[in-house]
Amino acid sequence: MLSFEEKKRIIESFPELTRKEVSLGRLNYHYEESGYEKKVVVYHLHPNGNGFVYGGHLTGYETDDRGLINIRDYTEAELKEVVQASIRSLAPKTEAEQAVAGDAYEERWVAADGQSLMLLQEDDLWYVYSGLNLEMAFDTYEEAEAYLKEEGFARP
Repeated sequence: MLSFEEKKRIIESFPELTRKEVSLGRLNYHYEESGYEKKVVVYHLHPNGNGFVYGGHLTGYETDDRGLINIRDYTEAELKEVVQASIRSLAPKTEAEQAVAGDAYEERWVAADGQSLMLLQEDDLWYVYSGLNLEMAFDTYEEAEAYLKEEGFARP
């Protein structure tokens, strides 16, 4: 298991994160540029080495009911990967996503590796976009949802 200092060093290597001290010597790390109300990426990193990473928008990780992933026994590579994936899942929409979505109903779906797709409803169809590129079209939301889940994506 990585020590508190090792985990802190790894997490602080992400320049997008801001450290916030909380009670009992614990630390939170915020992603201030988040496209969502949720800004905390690392929650209650404790001097005993325990802590959590927000994974509410990720698939492939075991989360609690608040969407938190326990990182107590994570290796350096695993910790880097999950923090990066969490940051990507909270990132604001790109210009391409903004251009594609316009005023249409849209949802962002994110994979564990941070890749995101947009699901848009236009007229009577549901479209899946990767940036400006149309990936798939479906007659129903349920079909689109099943496809995205099969491909390893989850809705934030």
